[in-house]
Amino acid sequence: MAMAGLYRRVLPSPPAVDFASTEGKQLFLEAIQNGTMEGFFKLISYFQTQSEPAYCGLASLSMVLNALAIDPGRKWKGPWRWFDESMLDCCEPLEKVKAKGISFGKVVCLAHCAGAKVEAFRSNHSTIDDFRRQVMACTTSDNCHLISSYHRGLFKQTGSGHFSPIGGYHAGKDMALILDVARFKYPPHWVPLPLLWEAMNTIDEATGLHRGFMLISKLHRAPALLYTLSCKHESWVTISKHLMDDLPVLLSSENVKGIKDVLSTVLSNLPSNFVEFITWIAEVRRQEENGQNLSDEEKGRLAIKEEVLKQVQDTPLYKHVTSILFSENSICQSKAASDSSLANVAASICCQGAGLFAGRSGSSDRFCCLQTCVRCYRATGDNSATVVSGTVVNGNGEQGVDVLVPTSQAKTSCCPSGQDGCSPMHPASNDVLTALLLALPPHTWSRIKDTKVLQEIENLVSAENLPPLLQEEILHLRGQFLLLKKCKDNKV
Repeated sequence: MAMAGLYRRVLPSPPAVDFASTEGKQLFLEAIQNGTMEGFFKLISYFQTQSEPAYCGLASLSMVLNALAIDPGRKWKGPWRWFDESMLDCCEPLEKVKAKGISFGKVVCLAHCAGAKVEAFRSNHSTIDDFRRQVMACTTSDNCHLISSYHRGLFKQTGSGHFSPIGGYHAGKDMALILDVARFKYPPHWVPLPLLWEAMNTIDEATGLHRGFMLISKLHRAPALLYTLSCKHESWVTISKHLMDDLPVLLSSENVKGIKDVLSTVLSNLPSNFVEFITWIAEVRRQEENGQNLSDEEKGRLAIKEEVLKQVQDTPLYKHVTSILFSENSICQSKAASDSSLANVAASICCQGAGLFAGRSGSSDRFCCLQTCVRCYRATGDNSATVVSGTVVNGNGEQGVDVLVPTSQAKTSCCPSGQDGCSPMHPASNDVLTALLLALPPHTWSRIKDTKVLQEIENLVSAENLPPLLQEEILHLRGQFLLLKKCKDNKV
């Protein structure tokens, strides 16, 4: 009887050596004795098979993130926070990755967005000796892991570009252990390190750029807590170019004679779709998970987000931004204050949350939010937590989704139309814009000609003047800016 499809492939050997073969086991034992398998045990504990033929980059990264015990800060399934391929979509839509795979630069972006420390090297910006040193460093430690991007053809394997973590190194034979995440195709195998270098020193036809390797480790500080930059939408290239290249030119105008001129120039020239570039991070959950109660962990995370929001709203820069945005006849207001009412923002997040629970993280185009309502749940002491509940439907039924919203008691002299009262209860355009201005690279302001104005704006955006929690948040955003610029300039 004929059977459709393929059941595995025979591993071409040489050049590879099957990990489970007699020779492979001997290499393993000798490498353990020489101390170059230290990272193997944590990696093998979280070894996974890519769930889609083109998900090798996502599977490699989720495996490494879990091995490093990095908390994703959001739920995977049930009460569990865990990295899964479906959650790695902040830099590229999953449907696009599923169809075409993912580039080296986008995997670097994903690792950074996930809260890891990333050092990336394309083969044309490195050497085989550098690569060998980095392999040695990672395999003699369990707090750093290396992901290689290479072409399978050099190993006589079928396929082309591929990602997989390096699980160990045999110094005597100069061989690296590839923990191939396409386990349905090939088992883990040892390969000569010089040949692996040749396989990395190839051109990715999709981008025209060299492949390479990246070192991923755990940050000693928390990643973004409330705000994040995203290169998921194609517009990120033009937005980042405007903010990092065009904006300094605009600020060099002779007409910029005060802080109001500086901020008006920035805000009035923002691209209309800038809201896709910087967003606030919301936590979502299925309604049936905890009823009307918040777990201690949820309360803790929400409290930290609220403290970051409060610290943003306490900055002098926030007061300037709010004054300009909501002044009468402000030319900035219509551009910056896109519909950020709590109901509309929450409806969008509920749809994204439903996409996450359905295994399509970040996908909201297949879901429609029928209704939302705002509830206040008891949190700690006399405090209450704001939760927006939404009912989301698609062709397969409906799902109740809760959005845990950080709130602030800050008062402003005015508020966007459509909101009751004058307290911006949730992250809105003025505090998001304040965070964006604080996160802009310091050189953004360097071409302002009036030295007094330059000094004043530098004082307003200085990270040194911020409280520690907000300072960490802004430094993380600046790191994202730097990484995005490298990605934009193809210099990762």
